[in-house]
Amino acid sequence: MQDITKKKIIRIFWILFAAPFVLVFLLLLIVWMFAKIPSFEELEHPDSKLATQVIAEGGEILTTFHIENRTYVSFEELSPNLVAAAIATEDVRFRRHSGIDTRGLARVAVKTLLLHDSSQGGGSTITQQLAKTLYPRGEQGGKLSMVWIKLKEWITAVKLERSYTKDEIMNMYLNSIFFGSNAYGIKAASETFFDKEPSQLTVEEAATLIGMVNKPTRYNPALNPDKSLLRRNFVIGRMQKNGFITKAQCDSIQQIPINLHYHVMDHNAGLAPYFRDMLRRDMNAKKPRRADYQFAEDYTADSLRWRDDDLYGWLNKNKKPTGERYNLDKDGLRIYTTINYKMQQYAEEAVAEHLGGRLQPAFDKELRWKRYPPFASDTEKAVRDRLMNNARRWSDRYRSQIRAGVPEADVLAQFDKPVKMRIFAWNKKGYIDTVMTPNDSIRYYKGILRTGFVAVEPGTGHVKAYVGGPNYRYFKYDNVRQVKRQVGSTIKPFLYTLAMQEGMTPCDKVVNVPQSFIAGDGTDWTPRSTDKDEWIGKTVTLKWGLTHSSNNISAYLMKQFGPRAMVEMMHKMGVSSHLDEVYALCVGPADVALYEMVNAYNTFPSKGVYVSPIYVTRIEDNQGNVISEFTNAKREAIGERTAYLMVNLMQGVINHGTGFNLRARYKFKGEIAGKTGTTNDNSDGWFIGYTPSITAGVWVGGEDRQTHFNSIALGSGANMALPIWGNFMKKCLEDGTLGISESDRFIAPPGFSLNLSCTGGDIEDTGAASTEQESENYFFE
Repeated sequence: MQDITKKKIIRIFWILFAAPFVLVFLLLLIVWMFAKIPSFEELEHPDSKLATQVIAEGGEILTTFHIENRTYVSFEELSPNLVAAAIATEDVRFRRHSGIDTRGLARVAVKTLLLHDSSQGGGSTITQQLAKTLYPRGEQGGKLSMVWIKLKEWITAVKLERSYTKDEIMNMYLNSIFFGSNAYGIKAASETFFDKEPSQLTVEEAATLIGMVNKPTRYNPALNPDKSLLRRNFVIGRMQKNGFITKAQCDSIQQIPINLHYHVMDHNAGLAPYFRDMLRRDMNAKKPRRADYQFAEDYTADSLRWRDDDLYGWLNKNKKPTGERYNLDKDGLRIYTTINYKMQQYAEEAVAEHLGGRLQPAFDKELRWKRYPPFASDTEKAVRDRLMNNARRWSDRYRSQIRAGVPEADVLAQFDKPVKMRIFAWNKKGYIDTVMTPNDSIRYYKGILRTGFVAVEPGTGHVKAYVGGPNYRYFKYDNVRQVKRQVGSTIKPFLYTLAMQEGMTPCDKVVNVPQSFIAGDGTDWTPRSTDKDEWIGKTVTLKWGLTHSSNNISAYLMKQFGPRAMVEMMHKMGVSSHLDEVYALCVGPADVALYEMVNAYNTFPSKGVYVSPIYVTRIEDNQGNVISEFTNAKREAIGERTAYLMVNLMQGVINHGTGFNLRARYKFKGEIAGKTGTTNDNSDGWFIGYTPSITAGVWVGGEDRQTHFNSIALGSGANMALPIWGNFMKKCLEDGTLGISESDRFIAPPGFSLNLSCTGGDIEDTGAASTEQESENYFFE
């Protein structure tokens, strides 16, 4: 009887002992049979949201398009410090278990559940954490639901262990986890917090990042530096305890402060944000419809781009092998651009230095004396009201509330109520926190000068630098391609090109007198003379005329060739905008985008060949397979002789005319040609210049034409735009690695023997500056 009782007790003991294991086994079997577990194929291709990389010509990452800022790196690209920190902190037996750490589970069961010691963690292995990251839990239900989810993760972890090596699992884990600050994966995290590649991370940097894994906000070193430091030192201690570093190393490294190079990669941040936005617009473009265009020329230009430019509308022209559309934010494409990383930096610095450091402070001083700031004092009330009303209705505040059904009168009333807001400012932080009414904020922003800058390489048409405005976070509108403004005197070289093409030379002489035209309505029109009175009636050369931007000489040439021939010449050289065929075109009232003007000017150093601009060379998928490659079109627009003659003419502008400050102020010694431009009321300031190695153009002005400097001394192209070009070129020359040198020379065509010294006129080409030049040479410090 006693033996029977003993056997029963032993049987019951073993049943009770085995029951949990049998129950777990049965549950795992049920989960395997009925739950949706990722297949091996799905494990091979998890639905990860990979950031598309926009890559500069030297391989640098300009920025990314992303929902989750994530870019995969290989295991070989990981610092050993990262792997050591992850294993020491998250899964000490990572190399020894098969996905589920039974010892860790036992520890959790005893210490966490029975002894309520939460410091023991959750017992999840790195493989289980990877399973959870790749296949998120979604909304959690009760305890039974949590058990079901945990069992699914166990099975997924085992499948992962059977499918991949330990190194591959570690690599997937570090590439998948979220580190906060919009950084998904270790590459984005190392770039966001330390501006480094993952392979370059030191022990303390790796420990900082791994310490953030479970609580990315609490241990974010940018948001909570004290907590982050304690957590980092805990990780370093775990690395020492598990033999990855020595006690002496641990004690030494724990004394090092956290040294961040923090920059969040959002859609407003990073280098070349305007370029990135333009790229996205072009790739998303749809086939043009005539009803969407005011002018036939604009519709024709975009239609030709749709037909001939594979990048324009790329996302609507190309499909994945599955037939789905590519997604810039999720498919991890690699877009290789022509942008030069250093030149882009120099361009953005040049804009900030001149616009923020010199020009805006001078404009702010003028605003204090205007009757209706920021508008010019002679702006009519009806115009001011229209501009303000348009700005209110275009604002997010207005549109969001109107969509929500708020009465318009109530919405507009809010624009006179002071509110807290953050506004742009040219200071170290880039903003000011203040209180003002929305109406006052509109006036404030209208008083901020805008700019556009683009640089293109002659011969190739490669776009090297692109700045669409003062600050992308606050000013989204692209002043390189989206804005068209009056070009002023920068239009004159096209008229002189027509003259050179028709057989004239820079040394041909004409009499400097005003020219009158009969307008379409039978009235006379005479362009206003920009020359000193003592120069009127003198015999001058064409070179003198362009050097001094003489309206009289431009009008003379317009009389010889007519507006239609000038329009045809501009279109042939790459200006695609609508141009009215009127005599006034000779003094620059046409509205043209900076992008078109610079690419048309690029024909001169390209020896008469118009080279269509290109800014992307190829696109690869996330495996590195080339999907598309891009080339540009070239065609002869003008003869090589004509191009060389125009170079000579435009060198006169730099050597003796309105661009002379490139010599006097910036001390440039090399060969430079270019042209300034200033429009009525000083609303628009232009400078487009080129060397044998680079063509670059600048526009500066207010958001509205009624926002401008009072005088040409400050409001000319030579003062508003030329210094940005000068600052940019100075940085490029000082760099010495960009292929731009002061020893570069414009090469005359074979057999060219024309003497271009141009002596013998009543006024020598090296003579005194014009009234316009004297004004435009004024600079303030």
